[in-house]
Amino acid sequence: MLRPVLILITLTTIYACRSNVQEQQVERPNQKLNKDFYNVGFLIMDGVFNTELTAPFDIFQHTKFRKEIKGMNTFLVSKSMEPVTSFEGIVMLPDFSYSSPDLPKIDILVVPSAEHHLDSDLEDLEMIRFVQSVDKAAIYITSHCDGAFILAKAGLLDKVKSTTFPSDIDTYKKMFPHLSVMEDVLFVHDDKYITSAGGAKSFEAALYLAEVLYGKDVAKRLAGGLVIDWDLEKLKYHAEPTDK
Repeated sequence: MLRPVLILITLTTIYACRSNVQEQQVERPNQKLNKDFYNVGFLIMDGVFNTELTAPFDIFQHTKFRKEIKGMNTFLVSKSMEPVTSFEGIVMLPDFSYSSPDLPKIDILVVPSAEHHLDSDLEDLEMIRFVQSVDKAAIYITSHCDGAFILAKAGLLDKVKSTTFPSDIDTYKKMFPHLSVMEDVLFVHDDKYITSAGGAKSFEAALYLAEVLYGKDVAKRLAGGLVIDWDLEKLKYHAEPTDK
């Protein structure tokens, strides 16, 4: 009776070892960072919504093809290196774990919306502490849709104006009654924080940051590459005076 058990244990051990080797050998090209670029980290977890992730990722990733500007290293950051499944079912591999000491310095943090940003994600203290730690040195912190709830929970929006997904404004106000919340705008820029209504308008918020960093002409060319008619003056948004 012992022999089958030993065989099963051996096979299980071999499989586990092979799985670990395979995981270590998975190529993550976005780990190869250009030291002269901005480091842009996208915080993801299970249930992240596709549009709020892919819209700013598209805009920022295309900066690396513009030789006349300081481009962006775009990479996905999660709690672990395990695959993450979006709300719509796309499976993706994080480039870095925020639990690892190997995580590079993040200049721009992007917090897309996720399924549980109004409940259980707000109780993830390790993730909240990560956001707080990035804030200390980051140039910009951005959120899309309900990603603003994460920034608010971390205390980043206490002294600035912000916005979130239109139908969640009332919940946002009730959960964080001390915040200065703006309605009927696509995005708000106050200090180094940019919060957007999300959805397809996440493209506009990302292009706005591109225009802040690179100017109108570069933003128009980035938009043109994605067949977006970009004109900041036609958008309904709010930007507080800033020195940046």
